[in-house]
Amino acid sequence: MVRATFAGFSTALSALQANQKRLDIVGNNLANMNTVGYTRQQLETSSLNYTTPVSNYMNGSEIIVGFGVHMNKVSQIRDPYLDIQYRSQIQKSGYTDALQTSLDSLAKVFDETSIDGIHQAFLDIRGTLLNIQDSAKINAAVYETELRTKMQSLTNLLNEADRQVTEAEQLEYQRLTGKDSSERGAVQEVNDILMQIGKLNRQIKQNQILGQQSLELMDERNVLLDELASYIPIEVTYYKDEAHDGIDAAGNEALGETYHLDSKGDPMFKKEWPDDLRVEMVYYDADGKQQRLTLVEGTEGSGDQNYGSLSITGDITDPTNFEITFTGSEKNLAAPKKQETLTLSPKTGGGMTGTVDNGTTASELTGGSIQASLDMLWKTGDTTTDKNNKVNGYEYYRNELDKLAKSFADVMNAINNKNHPDGGNQDLLVGDTAASIGINSKWNTGDVTLNTNSTGDDSNDAILYMIEAMTSTWPYTSTNLLDTNKDLFDPTSDDYVNLKNNSFADYINHISAVLANDSYSNTVALKTNVTVLNGIQNSRDSMSGISLNEEASNMMMYQSAYQAASRLMTALDQVLDVLINNTGTCGR
Repeated sequence: MVRATFAGFSTALSALQANQKRLDIVGNNLANMNTVGYTRQQLETSSLNYTTPVSNYMNGSEIIVGFGVHMNKVSQIRDPYLDIQYRSQIQKSGYTDALQTSLDSLAKVFDETSIDGIHQAFLDIRGTLLNIQDSAKINAAVYETELRTKMQSLTNLLNEADRQVTEAEQLEYQRLTGKDSSERGAVQEVNDILMQIGKLNRQIKQNQILGQQSLELMDERNVLLDELASYIPIEVTYYKDEAHDGIDAAGNEALGETYHLDSKGDPMFKKEWPDDLRVEMVYYDADGKQQRLTLVEGTEGSGDQNYGSLSITGDITDPTNFEITFTGSEKNLAAPKKQETLTLSPKTGGGMTGTVDNGTTASELTGGSIQASLDMLWKTGDTTTDKNNKVNGYEYYRNELDKLAKSFADVMNAINNKNHPDGGNQDLLVGDTAASIGINSKWNTGDVTLNTNSTGDDSNDAILYMIEAMTSTWPYTSTNLLDTNKDLFDPTSDDYVNLKNNSFADYINHISAVLANDSYSNTVALKTNVTVLNGIQNSRDSMSGISLNEEASNMMMYQSAYQAASRLMTALDQVLDVLINNTGTCGR
């Protein structure tokens, strides 16, 4: 039996068309080699083999040959598992990177390796006291003025350090909110990304229903998902909408939603229907279990009903006192099928707490740069009341400065007030925080003076006590200093001075050492996270990225296939010529 006249031509033509399309795709891949987020594309094909009832009556020995190649669609070469790994890792990198930025801003306040700062100011005061202790100098006004000047320098440095911590907090708040800043904040960026993903979901699905793959739009959405994962921890799910998920409203199997059915209701072949994309934010509840809040719900609803938003209530003048609210998508297919909100707020004493309107109590997010900002603004490192309050944030370092300022002022004032010949309040220093400490204005006017007759017998006793206080470590263990002011040295007293066995000068070094340790630990974690992230990115690039050598090899292969299909058409033309012109000559 002679094959249908033009069947071979159809086969050759389909081969030419398929290989031409493959060459077009290779060219597009090479053109976008350096395009950010571009995913390598390929042509999916299947063999054409028409099956009709006529074949049931054919000779059993007839060998049925296919009719060429069918171009199914152009698809992306992408591994969803690597995407999950990458987004899980980038939230860790985003957290440690943002935390390092904050710690670096604090290093400008406490790093005194190259400047004469608070530590040197304490040494200068001690040097002045050593100079004054000579009984011949004790009553010289010039030396008291020098001591007042040195203490004024110290209080100014403490004031400035507190101001810089406040400035660092405000910059952190601006990085989070973007308010009162020329730069966009994390909250603004997240809101913009959620809106774009929600709109892209609709556009992509609409195009796919009409037969357009919209691969470039999918690339754009993937880039946005990667960026979003650096801000907040997310999980991405692909799913069919309720009308095509194979389950009816009662929860029973509905084959007609996913398959084309025959007259008996049996499935023949699967329906082609595009997936929707859901984005969920992951957070911890009060029990440390992971919970999820839906931020993007496919293409549900209309307008902005398929994506949520972030908001902050607060003011930059009080950068640690605010609330951040994550509002889920209005249309939510997950239980309880309603719009949910998660609100995080600072906890008294440090740390954070959160509430969800479904009754869940939240503690914190599982990662991302926004969580890093919240940690630095709200956490104080004190885990006695909250196990999650382990990050030494801005308030931890402010509290340490306050402790140093108050301890120094209490001790110096107690020593100067002890047996002062003029009696009354003879405090040299005022204020009990780093921000408020300063020289008593009455010391400048002479209404408060340096105690030069603390015992009535030896005029330099107070100076000797001050020298001892400057050189001693706190908690104070000796019984010689200020035995009449035991409240300063009694561990049961609210005014108990405890600088963790450091002197005043060394305590600022202790604070710097804590910061250095925090920074070092976070730097190591950041390097590890970035290394792992780069490894995953390399794996993604090896699969989804464009390789010049691989594409050049494909180009040569497709070109050869194209030439072979052309040669097949030429051969078929020659065969047809023989069939038409050189057969059936009987009777000539």
